[in-house]
Amino acid sequence: MSSEKKPQMMKAATAAKKLGIYLPAAPEEFRDREISRTELAELTAEPPAWLATLRADGPHPRDVVAQKLGISISGLGRAGIDEALTTAQIKELLAAPPAWLVTERATQSEVHAENARVKARNAERAARAPQD
Repeated sequence: MSSEKKPQMMKAATAAKKLGIYLPAAPEEFRDREISRTELAELTAEPPAWLATLRADGPHPRDVVAQKLGISISGLGRAGIDEALTTAQIKELLAAPPAWLVTERATQSEVHAENARVKARNAERAARAPQD
């Protein structure tokens, strides 16, 4: 038996998701191969220029766009946004928010408030419960 371990590999799509980048915008040499966990750690620790540029300027994947806009991914779908957006496009939306963005941000705020209320209620119940 060999004592050498085979490196764990992941698809480029998985690596892109872990790096928070939009896969179609990544260089071809990244998209067309499997990435080892060691390579992913190196990319995270010391990102090359292309990765730093993608993270800063985009285009960004839907989850990153939703986070930057302060809404849910479902909210993006309801607004009809199904393509990746750049940082500049996101800043434009935030500078002059359309009605759908204002509505989605209010909805997201209500969801966060309700989650906090439920969490506080559950903590209070747990504190009142008899300890065994």
